[in-house]
Amino acid sequence: MAAPLSKSPLFSALRSSSSSSSSLPHISRRNYHVELAAREKALLEEDPALKKFRSYKKGVKLTSKIGTVLTGVAVAACSYQLVVKAMT
Repeated sequence: MAAPLSKSPLFSALRSSSSSSSSLPHISRRNYHVELAAREKALLEEDPALKKFRSYKKGVKLTSKIGTVLTGVAVAACSYQLVVKAMT
């Protein structure tokens, strides 16, 4: 019967090396939330000059959906042709 992975020497070496690096005070595994500065908040606000370009996103989404449907139709047509050729 094989030994459990947690008791293997390789796993214990990896575990000891990872625990020694996490004990360093300047390296933390937890990410702490930092409040945004005024500049970041200003960059995240909605820009009124760009409001007229809102419809652009809808057009891109529609074009993407049409492309996806056409790709599906092309794949289905090619598959159908291969099946017909294989049957004859």
